[in-house]
Amino acid sequence: MRKTLFLLTTLLCSLASCNANSSAKDSSNEISNNSKNNTAMTTVDTTDVMVDIKTSLGDIRVLLYGDTPKHRDNFLKLVNEDFYNGTLFHRVINEFMIQAGDPDSKNAPAGKMLGSGGPGYQIDAEIVYPKHFHKRGALAAARQGDQVNPEKKSSGSQFYIVTGKVYNEGQIKQMEGQLAMRQKQAIFNNLALQYRDSIMNMRKNRDQMGLQNLQNELIAKTEAEAAKNPASFTEEQRQAYSTVGGTPHLDNDYTVFGEIVSGMDVVAKIEKAATNAQDRPEEDIKIISAKIVK
Repeated sequence: MRKTLFLLTTLLCSLASCNANSSAKDSSNEISNNSKNNTAMTTVDTTDVMVDIKTSLGDIRVLLYGDTPKHRDNFLKLVNEDFYNGTLFHRVINEFMIQAGDPDSKNAPAGKMLGSGGPGYQIDAEIVYPKHFHKRGALAAARQGDQVNPEKKSSGSQFYIVTGKVYNEGQIKQMEGQLAMRQKQAIFNNLALQYRDSIMNMRKNRDQMGLQNLQNELIAKTEAEAAKNPASFTEEQRQAYSTVGGTPHLDNDYTVFGEIVSGMDVVAKIEKAATNAQDRPEEDIKIISAKIVK
Protein backbone atom coordinates (compact mmCIF):
# COMPACT_ATOMS: atom_id res chain seq x y z
CA MET A 1 0.00 0.00 0.00
CA ARG A 2 3.03 2.32 0.03
CA LYS A 3 2.24 3.84 -3.38
CA THR A 4 -1.49 4.14 -2.76
CA LEU A 5 -1.56 7.77 -1.65
CA PHE A 6 0.10 9.05 -4.82
CA LEU A 7 -2.32 7.11 -6.94
CA LEU A 8 -5.24 8.28 -4.86
CA THR A 9 -4.39 11.97 -5.21
CA THR A 10 -4.58 11.56 -8.97
CA LEU A 11 -7.81 9.62 -8.57
CA LEU A 12 -9.34 12.33 -6.40
CA CYS A 13 -8.86 14.89 -9.17
CA SER A 14 -10.47 12.66 -11.79
CA LEU A 15 -13.30 11.69 -9.47
CA ALA A 16 -14.15 15.32 -8.82
CA SER A 17 -14.59 15.84 -12.57
CA CYS A 18 -16.38 12.54 -13.23
CA ASN A 19 -18.80 12.96 -10.35
CA ALA A 20 -19.74 16.44 -11.53
CA ASN A 21 -20.47 15.16 -15.04
CA SER A 22 -22.30 12.09 -13.76
CA SER A 23 -24.45 14.14 -11.40
CA ALA A 24 -25.51 16.47 -14.21
CA LYS A 25 -26.40 13.56 -16.46
CA ASP A 26 -28.22 11.27 -14.05
CA SER A 27 -29.81 13.46 -11.36
CA SER A 28 -33.21 13.57 -13.05
CA ASN A 29 -33.36 9.83 -13.73
CA GLU A 30 -32.53 8.16 -10.42
CA ILE A 31 -34.88 6.27 -8.14
CA SER A 32 -33.67 7.34 -4.71
CA ASN A 33 -34.79 8.68 -1.36
CA ASN A 34 -35.86 12.32 -1.42
CA SER A 35 -35.96 14.58 1.60
CA LYS A 36 -39.34 15.82 0.43
CA ASN A 37 -40.83 12.36 0.74
CA ASN A 38 -43.03 11.50 3.68
CA THR A 39 -40.66 10.86 6.60
CA ALA A 40 -43.21 9.10 8.79
CA MET A 41 -42.25 5.66 10.05
CA THR A 42 -43.37 2.99 7.60
CA THR A 43 -43.13 -0.78 7.59
CA VAL A 44 -41.09 -2.13 4.67
CA ASP A 45 -42.60 -5.15 2.93
CA THR A 46 -39.97 -7.91 3.00
CA THR A 47 -41.98 -10.56 1.18
CA ASP A 48 -40.12 -12.79 -1.28
CA VAL A 49 -41.80 -13.06 -4.70
CA MET A 50 -41.50 -15.63 -7.48
CA VAL A 51 -41.37 -14.75 -11.18
CA ASP A 52 -41.46 -17.11 -14.16
CA ILE A 53 -39.34 -16.12 -17.15
CA LYS A 54 -40.11 -17.89 -20.42
CA THR A 55 -37.15 -17.87 -22.82
CA SER A 56 -36.65 -19.23 -26.30
CA LEU A 57 -34.56 -22.04 -24.72
CA GLY A 58 -36.89 -22.88 -21.84
CA ASP A 59 -38.37 -21.61 -18.59
CA ILE A 60 -36.60 -20.13 -15.57
CA ARG A 61 -38.20 -19.41 -12.18
CA VAL A 62 -36.57 -16.73 -10.04
CA LEU A 63 -37.05 -15.84 -6.40
CA LEU A 64 -36.86 -12.09 -5.69
CA TYR A 65 -35.59 -11.35 -2.19
CA GLY A 66 -37.84 -9.36 0.11
CA ASP A 67 -34.88 -7.74 1.86
CA THR A 68 -33.91 -5.92 -1.36
CA PRO A 69 -37.35 -4.28 -1.78
CA LYS A 70 -36.39 -1.52 -4.24
CA HIS A 71 -34.97 -4.05 -6.69
CA ARG A 72 -37.82 -6.50 -6.11
CA ASP A 73 -40.51 -3.89 -6.65
CA ASN A 74 -38.80 -2.42 -9.70
CA PHE A 75 -38.44 -5.86 -11.30
CA LEU A 76 -42.11 -6.59 -10.61
CA LYS A 77 -43.11 -3.23 -12.10
CA LEU A 78 -41.20 -4.00 -15.29
CA VAL A 79 -42.70 -7.50 -15.46
CA ASN A 80 -46.21 -6.04 -15.14
CA GLU A 81 -45.41 -3.59 -17.94
CA ASP A 82 -44.17 -6.44 -20.21
CA PHE A 83 -40.89 -4.51 -20.36
CA TYR A 84 -38.75 -7.62 -20.72
CA ASN A 85 -40.84 -9.31 -23.40
CA GLY A 86 -38.79 -9.61 -26.58
CA THR A 87 -35.49 -8.54 -25.02
CA LEU A 88 -32.36 -10.65 -25.53
CA PHE A 89 -29.72 -12.26 -23.41
CA HIS A 90 -27.30 -9.87 -25.06
CA ARG A 91 -24.13 -10.66 -23.09
CA VAL A 92 -23.16 -14.26 -22.36
CA ILE A 93 -19.80 -15.35 -20.96
CA ASN A 94 -19.11 -19.00 -20.23
CA GLU A 95 -18.21 -19.70 -16.57
CA PHE A 96 -19.16 -16.15 -15.62
CA MET A 97 -22.75 -14.95 -16.21
CA ILE A 98 -25.61 -14.32 -18.63
CA GLN A 99 -27.01 -10.78 -18.90
CA ALA A 100 -30.33 -9.42 -20.15
CA GLY A 101 -32.74 -6.52 -19.73
CA ASP A 102 -31.56 -4.01 -22.33
CA PRO A 103 -34.68 -2.64 -24.10
CA ASP A 104 -32.50 -1.70 -27.08
CA SER A 105 -32.00 -5.42 -27.73
CA LYS A 106 -35.58 -5.89 -28.94
CA ASN A 107 -35.37 -6.78 -32.64
CA ALA A 108 -31.73 -5.66 -32.61
CA PRO A 109 -29.96 -6.45 -35.90
CA ALA A 110 -26.81 -8.55 -35.87
CA GLY A 111 -23.75 -6.49 -35.00
CA LYS A 112 -25.61 -3.78 -33.08
CA MET A 113 -23.78 -2.76 -29.90
CA LEU A 114 -25.93 -3.54 -26.87
CA GLY A 115 -25.71 -3.06 -23.13
CA SER A 116 -26.35 0.67 -22.67
CA GLY A 117 -30.15 0.69 -22.70
CA GLY A 118 -32.49 1.04 -19.76
CA PRO A 119 -35.72 2.63 -18.54
CA GLY A 120 -34.07 6.01 -17.85
CA TYR A 121 -33.31 5.68 -14.15
CA GLN A 122 -31.07 3.88 -11.69
CA ILE A 123 -31.85 2.11 -8.40
CA ASP A 124 -30.12 2.74 -5.11
CA ALA A 125 -27.75 -0.09 -4.17
CA GLU A 126 -29.16 -2.70 -1.78
CA ILE A 127 -26.06 -4.78 -1.09
CA VAL A 128 -26.97 -7.26 1.65
CA TYR A 129 -23.58 -8.88 2.08
CA PRO A 130 -22.50 -11.51 3.04
CA LYS A 131 -26.06 -12.87 3.28
CA HIS A 132 -26.50 -12.55 -0.47
CA PHE A 133 -23.47 -13.37 -2.59
CA HIS A 134 -22.52 -14.41 -6.12
CA LYS A 135 -23.10 -18.16 -5.96
CA ARG A 136 -24.11 -20.01 -9.10
CA GLY A 137 -27.74 -19.10 -9.82
CA ALA A 138 -27.67 -15.73 -8.08
CA LEU A 139 -29.68 -12.93 -9.71
CA ALA A 140 -27.97 -9.53 -9.58
CA ALA A 141 -28.28 -6.04 -11.03
CA ALA A 142 -25.88 -4.78 -13.67
CA ARG A 143 -24.46 -1.29 -13.21
CA GLN A 144 -21.95 1.28 -14.41
CA GLY A 145 -18.40 1.13 -13.06
CA ASP A 146 -17.19 2.77 -9.86
CA GLN A 147 -15.41 5.63 -11.61
CA VAL A 148 -18.70 7.15 -12.77
CA ASN A 149 -20.90 5.37 -10.23
CA PRO A 150 -19.17 5.35 -6.81
CA GLU A 151 -22.49 4.74 -5.03
CA LYS A 152 -22.86 1.45 -6.94
CA LYS A 153 -26.36 2.31 -8.16
CA SER A 154 -27.97 -0.42 -10.23
CA SER A 155 -29.25 -0.28 -13.78
CA GLY A 156 -32.99 0.27 -13.86
CA SER A 157 -33.58 -2.90 -15.89
CA GLN A 158 -30.46 -4.87 -16.77
CA PHE A 159 -29.73 -7.96 -14.70
CA TYR A 160 -27.44 -10.95 -14.81
CA ILE A 161 -27.61 -14.55 -13.63
CA VAL A 162 -24.38 -15.93 -12.20
CA THR A 163 -22.92 -19.12 -13.61
CA GLY A 164 -19.26 -18.90 -12.59
CA LYS A 165 -17.00 -21.82 -11.80
CA VAL A 166 -15.89 -24.03 -8.90
CA TYR A 167 -12.80 -23.10 -6.89
CA ASN A 168 -10.48 -25.30 -4.82
CA GLU A 169 -9.32 -24.52 -1.30
CA GLY A 170 -6.08 -22.90 -2.43
CA GLN A 171 -7.92 -20.60 -4.82
CA ILE A 172 -10.44 -19.67 -2.14
CA LYS A 173 -7.64 -18.72 0.27
CA GLN A 174 -6.00 -16.64 -2.45
CA MET A 175 -9.30 -14.84 -3.11
CA GLU A 176 -9.69 -14.18 0.59
CA GLY A 177 -6.30 -12.48 0.50
CA GLN A 178 -7.49 -10.33 -2.39
CA LEU A 179 -10.70 -9.63 -0.49
CA ALA A 180 -8.67 -8.41 2.48
CA MET A 181 -6.62 -6.12 0.23
CA ARG A 182 -9.76 -4.69 -1.34
CA GLN A 183 -11.19 -4.07 2.13
CA LYS A 184 -8.05 -2.22 3.18
CA GLN A 185 -7.98 -0.23 -0.04
CA ALA A 186 -11.59 0.84 0.50
CA ILE A 187 -10.87 1.86 4.10
CA PHE A 188 -7.75 3.76 3.04
CA ASN A 189 -9.60 5.55 0.24
CA ASN A 190 -12.42 6.60 2.58
CA LEU A 191 -9.92 7.92 5.11
CA ALA A 192 -7.99 9.79 2.42
CA LEU A 193 -11.16 11.46 1.17
CA GLN A 194 -11.50 13.05 4.59
CA TYR A 195 -8.11 14.69 4.00
CA ARG A 196 -8.78 15.64 0.40
CA ASP A 197 -8.07 19.36 0.78
CA SER A 198 -4.91 18.75 2.80
CA ILE A 199 -3.65 16.23 0.24
CA MET A 200 -4.29 18.63 -2.62
CA ASN A 201 -2.53 21.48 -0.83
CA MET A 202 0.50 19.34 0.01
CA ARG A 203 0.60 18.13 -3.57
CA LYS A 204 0.37 21.68 -4.86
CA ASN A 205 3.20 22.75 -2.53
CA ARG A 206 5.23 19.63 -3.33
CA ASP A 207 5.33 18.74 0.34
CA GLN A 208 6.60 15.18 -0.07
CA MET A 209 7.42 14.83 3.63
CA GLY A 210 3.92 15.87 4.62
CA LEU A 211 2.39 13.44 2.12
CA GLN A 212 4.61 10.61 3.37
CA ASN A 213 3.73 11.29 7.02
CA LEU A 214 0.01 11.43 6.25
CA GLN A 215 0.25 8.25 4.21
CA ASN A 216 1.93 6.44 7.11
CA GLU A 217 -0.77 7.70 9.48
CA LEU A 218 -3.59 6.54 7.19
CA ILE A 219 -1.98 3.15 6.64
CA ALA A 220 -1.78 2.61 10.41
CA LYS A 221 -5.45 3.61 10.79
CA THR A 222 -6.39 1.34 7.90
CA GLU A 223 -4.67 -1.68 9.44
CA ALA A 224 -6.33 -1.03 12.82
CA GLU A 225 -9.78 -0.64 11.26
CA ALA A 226 -9.44 -3.76 9.11
CA ALA A 227 -8.33 -5.80 12.13
CA LYS A 228 -11.68 -5.11 13.82
CA ASN A 229 -13.54 -7.09 11.16
CA PRO A 230 -11.13 -9.17 9.04
CA ALA A 231 -12.33 -9.83 5.50
CA SER A 232 -13.02 -13.49 4.83
CA PHE A 233 -15.67 -15.72 3.28
CA THR A 234 -18.45 -17.11 5.43
CA GLU A 235 -18.78 -20.86 5.73
CA GLU A 236 -21.79 -20.69 3.39
CA GLN A 237 -19.71 -18.89 0.76
CA ARG A 238 -16.83 -21.35 1.07
CA GLN A 239 -19.24 -24.25 0.68
CA ALA A 240 -20.97 -22.75 -2.37
CA TYR A 241 -17.81 -21.66 -4.17
CA SER A 242 -16.14 -25.04 -3.63
CA THR A 243 -19.15 -27.09 -4.80
CA VAL A 244 -21.62 -25.34 -7.17
CA GLY A 245 -19.32 -22.39 -7.93
CA GLY A 246 -19.92 -18.71 -8.60
CA THR A 247 -18.14 -15.40 -9.20
CA PRO A 248 -16.75 -14.35 -5.80
CA HIS A 249 -14.79 -11.38 -7.14
CA LEU A 250 -18.12 -9.55 -7.64
CA ASP A 251 -19.19 -9.93 -4.01
CA ASN A 252 -20.08 -6.79 -2.08
CA ASP A 253 -19.86 -4.68 -5.26
CA TYR A 254 -23.19 -5.42 -6.98
CA THR A 255 -26.71 -5.84 -5.61
CA VAL A 256 -27.74 -9.50 -5.49
CA PHE A 257 -31.55 -9.41 -5.30
CA GLY A 258 -32.66 -12.95 -6.03
CA GLU A 259 -31.79 -16.47 -7.15
CA ILE A 260 -32.89 -19.16 -9.57
CA VAL A 261 -35.11 -21.80 -7.98
CA SER A 262 -35.67 -23.86 -11.13
CA GLY A 263 -34.42 -23.79 -14.69
CA MET A 264 -30.66 -23.79 -14.11
CA ASP A 265 -30.48 -26.31 -16.97
CA VAL A 266 -31.84 -23.54 -19.20
CA VAL A 267 -29.30 -21.09 -17.78
CA ALA A 268 -26.59 -23.64 -18.58
CA LYS A 269 -27.80 -23.86 -22.20
CA ILE A 270 -27.66 -20.09 -22.54
CA GLU A 271 -24.22 -19.98 -20.92
CA LYS A 272 -22.82 -22.42 -23.49
CA ALA A 273 -24.21 -20.57 -26.51
CA ALA A 274 -21.75 -19.60 -29.24
CA THR A 275 -21.07 -15.85 -29.08
CA ASN A 276 -19.42 -13.15 -31.17
CA ALA A 277 -16.58 -10.81 -30.18
CA GLN A 278 -19.03 -8.66 -28.18
CA ASP A 279 -20.25 -11.71 -26.17
CA ARG A 280 -23.64 -11.60 -27.88
CA PRO A 281 -25.01 -15.03 -28.79
CA GLU A 282 -24.74 -15.69 -32.52
CA GLU A 283 -28.34 -16.91 -32.47
CA ASP A 284 -30.72 -14.66 -30.54
CA ILE A 285 -31.90 -15.98 -27.18
CA LYS A 286 -35.07 -14.12 -26.24
CA ILE A 287 -37.14 -13.53 -23.15
CA ILE A 288 -40.57 -14.33 -24.54
CA SER A 289 -42.51 -13.32 -21.43
CA ALA A 290 -42.28 -12.90 -17.68
CA LYS A 291 -45.07 -13.21 -15.14
CA ILE A 292 -45.47 -13.09 -11.38
CA VAL A 293 -46.26 -16.42 -9.76
CA LYS A 294 -49.49 -16.02 -7.82
